[in-house]
Amino acid sequence: MENSPKWYVMQVRTGTEENICIQCKKDIEEDVLEKCFLPYYEEKRRVQGEWRTLKKILFPGYVFAITKDMEKLYQQLKKVIGLTKLLGTGREIIPLTEKEVAFLTRFGGEDQIVAMSEGIIIGSKVIVNSGPLQGMEGYIRKIDRHKRRAYLEIPFFGRTQNIQVGLEIVEKKI
Repeated sequence: MENSPKWYVMQVRTGTEENICIQCKKDIEEDVLEKCFLPYYEEKRRVQGEWRTLKKILFPGYVFAITKDMEKLYQQLKKVIGLTKLLGTGREIIPLTEKEVAFLTRFGGEDQIVAMSEGIIIGSKVIVNSGPLQGMEGYIRKIDRHKRRAYLEIPFFGRTQNIQVGLEIVEKKI
């Protein structure tokens, strides 16, 4: 059996994600934890009259870990304060599926930052011209043009996840 690295998801208290990630990188041996990260998305916000691009956590309450050795990771995670659990079914810890990993890789790229997308609305149809949302219009459930945000429903962690990403609608045609 090939022992390629698998992606796992840890559930943490919302607001502690970055702290948990730092603890993991510090307390877990490098040969056990290949990478610990949080996917982010970019959004544009008006701060004191200026548009700024901010980074927000894509999956609040979750931290991602890549490892070849789940057992050792599980043991070493006991040193991490504030971790609630690794996601899985019942007693079994399940890695993300290849489809989920491919989605995250395509969506967030190497740095796991989902950049702003740009699109237009024709009638009631959204067409994304550029950015990571291109070709993924089917996942969009709602758009907030004022906040430059798209709300998506994606199948993830064995259930439907509601996430938001940056989307600027540059034109609307009737």
